[in-house]
Amino acid sequence: MILAPGQFQNPKKIAELLKAPPDPIESQFRSTYTSLLNLLDAFKSFEQVREIAQKSFAFQRVARQIEQLKIETAEKTRNLEEKIAGNELGVTLNDVRGFERLSSARGRLQETVPMSRAELRHEWLEENVLPGRIISQGRSGKRLFIVINVHGEKVTAMRDDGQGASIALDRVSRVYTNIYPFKEKSIERAFFETIEGTNPPVEEPRLSAKRNDSDEAVELIDSLMNDISKTGKARTELLWNAAKDAAALEEQQRDIEFLYSEIWLPFERRAKILDHFGYIDFRREQVTESGKWLADVRVDRTLLVGEALRRCILNELSPKTLAGLMAALAADSDRNYGDLYLSNELLDVVNDFEDIIYDVSNIEWKFGIEPSEEINLSAAAAAERWAGGMAWDDLVKRTKAEEGDLFRLLARTGEALMQIAHLKNSNPAAADIARTTSEILLREPIR
Repeated sequence: MILAPGQFQNPKKIAELLKAPPDPIESQFRSTYTSLLNLLDAFKSFEQVREIAQKSFAFQRVARQIEQLKIETAEKTRNLEEKIAGNELGVTLNDVRGFERLSSARGRLQETVPMSRAELRHEWLEENVLPGRIISQGRSGKRLFIVINVHGEKVTAMRDDGQGASIALDRVSRVYTNIYPFKEKSIERAFFETIEGTNPPVEEPRLSAKRNDSDEAVELIDSLMNDISKTGKARTELLWNAAKDAAALEEQQRDIEFLYSEIWLPFERRAKILDHFGYIDFRREQVTESGKWLADVRVDRTLLVGEALRRCILNELSPKTLAGLMAALAADSDRNYGDLYLSNELLDVVNDFEDIIYDVSNIEWKFGIEPSEEINLSAAAAAERWAGGMAWDDLVKRTKAEEGDLFRLLARTGEALMQIAHLKNSNPAAADIARTTSEILLREPIR
């Protein structure tokens, strides 16, 4: 530590810092769309990407846990082998592990079979009452609702007359098949098609059918277990006795696989999202041409920006409108930059951009990735005014924001635009406008 003399130094605080232990080092390795695209493009396979992720500093703690579990697993395997070694019944380690897996599967089947009609219906409702579906309530089922959200036993919905409603899950009488997006025209169509009969109800399962399916599966497992034990009492006892140790081995193996997935799973989920939008070919483990230029766009909310470029939304925007849109994406969602109004042009672009946010968010939810936070419209208004020529002192006065906050916002927005400006070959129109806009934004005092 080097300290320069100064009148505001606190010797007591300095002494505390000198004696304090160092802060823990935290890895900056993250599973992002950009990092995945660049790694896959460079190393050509998910296996290579997985190995790099596992060797990262972020993975070291997990790697130590895995190594310890592997040591314990090897020891338990040796103990199990010793337990069955030399038996005269022909029982092998594979027999024991197969017997245990069948036994566990049998137990899970019996646990999941509903014991009553009410339990089966509740399970069916949990699986089928989904956002965007039409439902009805009560015995008559005449009043229709579109599901907005489901939290445990509570369904938040909108009635066909536009009023909000809260319904207990078990009070839902019918669930209809189609899932509709939350847009005004789609909601109208949802109610209309349900009333007309072109959106049929989902068929409820019968309790007898559920039980019959389960019984047949249990009988098959019992048959396989008998094949392994060969119905001999001594052999069966040895298998059941050794199966407890095999179950512990299986549990540890699942723990190891879970720890491996802790680093890789976020990459895999993002890979499937990129595959959906055509930036990679998941089956072939290849980055597409669109993915190659997206890999060069190192900005916040990469996928949203990529989709805006692909759909040519940025190609004909004025510099001040583009500045506003990019600032909305670059800013922290919870920071306030005043109450300036957005121009009608920027409002129209934001409305178009909402469709991209909706499409991307839906796919991210589907694959288990938390969608991006809401875009910051106060940042958009501030950047639009600055790009439109407003003087710095006037901008500070009108927004009532801290100068440092405004500086960081406009600098980050300018940097994001410079990233797009590099895409001269793949997106020439957007690159040209982005270059012009960045030059306007990064004037004094931002420069």
